Amino acid sequence: MNEQDFTISPIPDNIFAKMQGKSYKDNCTVSRDDLRYLKVLHRGFDGRTHTGELIVNKMIAENVLDIFMKLYNEGYQIEKIRLIDEYDADDEKSMSDNNSSAFNFRYISYSTTLSKHALGLAIDINTLYNPYVKNVDGRRNVEPANAEKYTDRSVEFPHKIDHNDLCYKVFTEYGFEWGGDWEHAKDYQHFEMPDEWIEKSLCRKM
Repeated sequence: MNEQDFTISPIPDNIFAKMQGKSYKDNCTVSRDDLRYLKVLHRGFDGRTHTGELIVNKMIAENVLDIFMKLYNEGYQIEKIRLIDEYDADDEKSMSDNNSSAFNFRYISYSTTLSKHALGLAIDINTLYNPYVKNVDGRRNVEPANAEKYTDRSVEFPHKIDHNDLCYKVFTEYGFEWGGDWEHAKDYQHFEMPDEWIEKSLCRKM
């Protein structure tokens, strides 16, 4: 491994073209200049080294690079890190394929509130094994739909994110909030920057 294996750059033209109408929709309120393209190494479920791609907000790009470098150096397994545009920015398709991703200009499921993914300030890891669970109109909803057997977090299984997991420890060390700690829903795959941090960061930019 060398430093060239973990890189940050403005979004290349060919990548930005792939994002059009997918993760970067016509109504996107985040400028291209506020986003960064990251290439990282990760240890796959096959134990081999793979190259992954992420789009994140420039405010967290260096920290995210450090996080993935630490996870890689510790041998932490992440099956896939592909741009969600490879799934036509369809979150369900990406999650059901256990893809880990970041930026996607979209709303929180079953709401009209922009997700932190829409700002490039959230990352989902090993999504099939760490689903999003929420009660919607009295009905229990699991995303992705094929992750039902991983909703019982009292059971031990590979790739489960909990408070003892390295992924949880490293992300929270850098100030991320874990969706598994939420009360209104449980998003075990999800790490995002808290509102307070975002407000302070925006104030510093002004």
